Amino acid sequence: MAEWVDAGSADKIDAEGALRFDHGGRTFAIFRNHQNEYFCTDGLCTHEEIHLADGLVVENTIECPKHSSIFDFKTGEVETPPACEGLHTYPTKVENGRLMIEI
Repeated sequence: MAEWVDAGSADKIDAEGALRFDHGGRTFAIFRNHQNEYFCTDGLCTHEEIHLADGLVVENTIECPKHSSIFDFKTGEVETPPACEGLHTYPTKVENGRLMIEI
């Protein structure tokens, strides 16, 4: 059963930035786009399991820092290879300045 988890202060992520979040033995990446919306995906690239929070955020995409695969973090879809498999996405909201992730 999914539950809402507090992932910390929304202020910890700059516009077009990312944050690593570990919970329950899993790792996630939380993103803030250029329109101040927040999104969460699996934390590791599906190509070689490099943490995506270390990548480059541009608008609604994250570029993997190792081999430059680009993912749309709103949908989890792969935009450019070498990754072939998309990312799982998680509902994200801000409540009272706190990032809440449904996992």
